[in-house]
Amino acid sequence: MFILQLALIIFAAKLAGSLSIKFGQPSVLGEIIVGILLGPSVFGLISASDTLSTFSIIGVILLMFIAGLETDLDEFKRSGKSSTIVGFSGIIVPLFLGYLAGAIMDLTNLQSWFLGVMLSATSVSISVQTLKELNQLKTPEGTTILGAAVIDDVVVMIILAFLMSFVGGGDISLTTLVIKKVLFFAVAIVIAWKVVPWVMNHFTKLPVSETVISTALFICFVYSFAAEYTGVANIIGAYIAGIAISLTKFKHEVFEKVETISYSIFVPVFFAYIGISAEFTGILDHLGTIILLSVLAILTKFVGAGLGAKLSGFGWNSSMGIGSAMVSRGEVALIVATMGLSANLITQDLYASSIAVVIITTVVTPPMMKWFFQSKNQTQLVRN
Repeated sequence: MFILQLALIIFAAKLAGSLSIKFGQPSVLGEIIVGILLGPSVFGLISASDTLSTFSIIGVILLMFIAGLETDLDEFKRSGKSSTIVGFSGIIVPLFLGYLAGAIMDLTNLQSWFLGVMLSATSVSISVQTLKELNQLKTPEGTTILGAAVIDDVVVMIILAFLMSFVGGGDISLTTLVIKKVLFFAVAIVIAWKVVPWVMNHFTKLPVSETVISTALFICFVYSFAAEYTGVANIIGAYIAGIAISLTKFKHEVFEKVETISYSIFVPVFFAYIGISAEFTGILDHLGTIILLSVLAILTKFVGAGLGAKLSGFGWNSSMGIGSAMVSRGEVALIVATMGLSANLITQDLYASSIAVVIITTVVTPPMMKWFFQSKNQTQLVRN
């Protein structure tokens, strides 16, 4: 049955992606929507499963790995200041307005802060694909978005650990968590600089087929595991692994082969699975909360990150494009929401509403990005 489901997902995702492009939208939007249609929420042809989830995880890891391979390290260094400003402004605005919304909803002080943290999370895995389709991934805007996403992931998880310490959220220690994150980035950078080139040079000489791609994937998955183990999102680890390999002579070969593997199977499954796993049961019972939180989630990230980009020196269209790219909450917000539910920081109803908000922010991100980045390109053409 799984093989048939996989065949259906690949066929439907590619067809929906091409239709989305014909209607002037990024292909990722069509792939997510067709996942919703195939899933239990509409036709019920495919249900979420552990096997599909695993394929989906591999898909997003490979997607971010490719983004790392395509990253211009010099441009990434130059965007450090703008990434920091965008990352922090994209956290501060939703954090405090989310707290205010929680207070208005009669949540406790701690629950209100948690709502703010949940709205502060972001995931650029959807944005990366849209940036690729718009040829913006290697631009200053693209590298700023990726850098801001790294900062967002680390800071939000530190704030979350701080909040969880007040409710006895398991054995989470703020000091330990910070140390683990710092160690991960320090060790990851050193290994990328000294070890990765050596591993690529030596293991690719083994007398078996496709050693280059196998070695690259080994590095990618080890980085992803190490990131997740230390409390950093696995996609951040994959992204750093991609950057590491981009500095070797194997960059182009790895990129071509990983892209073929990823976009033929795993990436379409990832985007479709977002829709398949969407749960709309009882959505009408919480419609008011979902609308409120969705509007809040979209505007706070869009305005916060967008203003940060403007303060960094970007034009208005670029700033709004960067702000829209940070809107999607994705798997990071789901992790935060799940932790909050387990620690009784949010109710089951608010958790269900949060899942719907994640889906909505994911669906609106690609068209928002296309609108503003196309406006930027048109403005540049007029000026030229």
